[in-house]
Parts: sequence; structure tokens; C-alpha cells
Amino acid sequence: MRHGVKKAKLQRKASHRKALLANQACSLISHGRITTTLAKAKALRPYVEKLITLGKNGSLHARRQALATLPQPKVVTKLFSVVAEACKDRQGGYCRIVKLGQRMTDSAPMALIEIIDLPQLSAPVAPSVTTGSGSSSEAPATVETVEAPASTEEAPATEEAPAEEQK
Repeated sequence: MRHGVKKAKLQRKASHRKALLANQACSLISHGRITTTLAKAKALRPYVEKLITLGKNGSLHARRQALATLPQPKVVTKLFSVVAEACKDRQGGYCRIVKLGQRMTDSAPMALIEIIDLPQLSAPVAPSVTTGSGSSSEAPATVETVEAPASTEEAPATEEAPAEEQK
């Protein structure tokens, strides 16, 4: 009987599900946002929010609990320093799930899950459904688009001067 158990099984055995959620939590904490299926995102949200609450606690015992849950010690360090500091004023609801539509290959519903208060996510970035080498090539493009408006602001100033000279 599953009385009171609200955990999604995700069609995996317990050990596989535990490893999947731990690895996705590491990716979410280190990158700030990830794209996954909607079912995995819904299962990941309470998992990560409990870890962020441990990070806000900041005690040695909370750090050891996070190290027992997450496989990467560097991610635990980031959780307790960067993520916990960013979420210190929020009482809960640290993650946001945005539905992206269906995946082209198998029509699985996709979602973007992100940590709300991280400072590097303040600039809007277009979510992409593809993963792999395409996502790494998109990162420099977003930096260039941020720098591009600064150069376009200078360009009209230089263009206005010759227009005034012609009059």
C-alpha cells in the first residue's frame, strides 16, 4: 500500500530514481536552469527545495546531509554559498517550472526548471529544448547580444554627427 506516499516513480527502480534526481539536482544547482521532461521536473522541484532549505540552515549537520544526498562536493559548496545566499529572503518556492511544449522525437511534454533568485538568471535567455553541443554554443551568443546594444548605442551617436554636418 502507498498510503501518504506522494513520490513519482518515473518508471524506474528506487536506486535509479535516486541517482537520477541527485544528478539532475546537481545540474540544476550548478547551471541555475535545466530542460527536462515535465514529470521529472515535477519530481525534482521538492527534492531541490529541500536541499535549498538545508543550504539556508548552513549548519555542519545540514552540509553533511546535503553531501550524503548529492554526489558532487563542489555543488554542495555552491548550494551553501551562492544559492542559499540568493534565496535567503524567500520563505519557500525556490524553483519555477515553465512548460515548453512537446519534444519533437517522442512528443514528451518538456519543461524548464530554474531557481528563481539566482543573480545570473536576471537577464532573460531564450530557453532551448536541445541539449549537448548546441547549448554551449548558445552561451557566447547571449554574451554577444548583451554587448551588441552597447555598440549600437554608440553607432547612432556617430551617425547623427554627419547628419548634422550635412544640414
